[in-house]
Amino acid sequence: MSLHFTSERHADQQRADDQPADEGVLERAFTLGEIPGILWTPASASATEPAPLILLGHPPLGLATMYPRLAARAHAAAADGFASATIELPGSGARPRWAALEEARAALRRVMHAGEPVGDEIVDALVLPLVDRAVPEWQAAMDALLALPEIGGPVGYSGGVISIGVRLAAIDPRITAAVLFAGSFVPRSIVEEARQITIPLHVLLQWDDEGNDRQAALDLFDAFGSKEKSLNANMGGHTGVPEFAGEGAAGFLARHLK
Repeated sequence: MSLHFTSERHADQQRADDQPADEGVLERAFTLGEIPGILWTPASASATEPAPLILLGHPPLGLATMYPRLAARAHAAAADGFASATIELPGSGARPRWAALEEARAALRRVMHAGEPVGDEIVDALVLPLVDRAVPEWQAAMDALLALPEIGGPVGYSGGVISIGVRLAAIDPRITAAVLFAGSFVPRSIVEEARQITIPLHVLLQWDDEGNDRQAALDLFDAFGSKEKSLNANMGGHTGVPEFAGEGAAGFLARHLK
C-alpha cells in the first residue's frame, strides 16, 4: 500500500508554563491505501538524524474522537525526540462499517446490560477478527513510515487495543519495546501468543476499570515471556490514568528506544 500525505501543519508544543516551546511538531495526515492515519514528527527529525518511531494504539472509537488524547501523547513523545503515528482501525471512524464487528458489539452490549458474564465466544468474535485485520495494516504502516528519510528505528508500540499490541509484539521484530494499556477483552488464544513475547514491556492497568476483567489482565501479564516486564496499577476507572503513570511509560520508552 502506498502512503500519501493529505495535509500538514506545524503545531507548537506547549511547555509546563503554557508558553510555546522553541520548536514545533509537524503533524501530517496521510492515507495508506484507503486507511487514514496521522504522523507527528519533532523538529529535530531529519534525514541525517532520523527519529525513532512510536506507534500509538487506541480503542476503536474513531480517530476524530480519539484525536485530542492521541495528539497529546504524540506531542509528549516529540518532546523526547520521537516521531509518532497512528492509523484508523478497521470498521471505525470514516472507514466502512463492518457487519460482523457490529454484531459482536451488539452481543456484548446485550450480555453486559443483562448483567451476565461475557463468554469466550463473544470475546473471540469481538477481538480476534479485529486483530487479524488490524495487525497487517499496522505492519504496512511501518513499512511505509520507516521508508521516510526522517523516520528510523527502533520502533515502539504504545496503547491499546491490548490484543493488537500483543500480536504485533509477538510477530514483528521491528517492535523492540511496548507500553500496553490494559482495559479491553483478551481472547485465550492471545494469552497464548503473549508467551512468545520477549521484548521489554510496561503495562498500565486501572484497578477499578469498570469495563475490564482485572484478573484477565493479571493473567495476561503473567503469561508474557519477557524477562523485563513491569505492571503499573493505579486506582481509578478506565479514563482515570494519573499523569505520573504516563510519565513513567514515557520514561520506559525513552530508555529502550534511544
